[in-house]
Amino acid sequence: MPVDSATEIRDILEYETIAVVGCSSSPGKAAHDVPAYLQKQGYDIHPVNPFADEILGRVAADSLSAVDAAIDIVCIFRPSEEVATIVDEVLERDDVDVVWMQLGIRDDDAAARAEREGRQVVQDRCMKVAHREFGG
Repeated sequence: MPVDSATEIRDILEYETIAVVGCSSSPGKAAHDVPAYLQKQGYDIHPVNPFADEILGRVAADSLSAVDAAIDIVCIFRPSEEVATIVDEVLERDDVDVVWMQLGIRDDDAAARAEREGRQVVQDRCMKVAHREFGG
């Protein structure tokens, strides 16, 4: 079952490194403003966007597999139809503990697959709001 308890959310928010798939270079978009907020809170943000060179002062990776750093959380800002493919990339990595699908994004089948492989999953929840509520 996807994570929903305050205790589990608080524990997830203790992680430090977040790859943001679909991170935007456009201020005013949630896919930019949420990672910017998280970065200001001290999280190590790794933007993933094949159409950008740099976001939030960091080199943007073309794909999740191109992120060289160890990742704790993969935060997804892509349509629900793309989640299964992103989870495929997550499962190719040994370092990802959590798949976090932002508000309005969910894929129950992909979530179940990630959970079977030992990853925690959060669906349809804004990480910024959760941080303000449970971790800020």
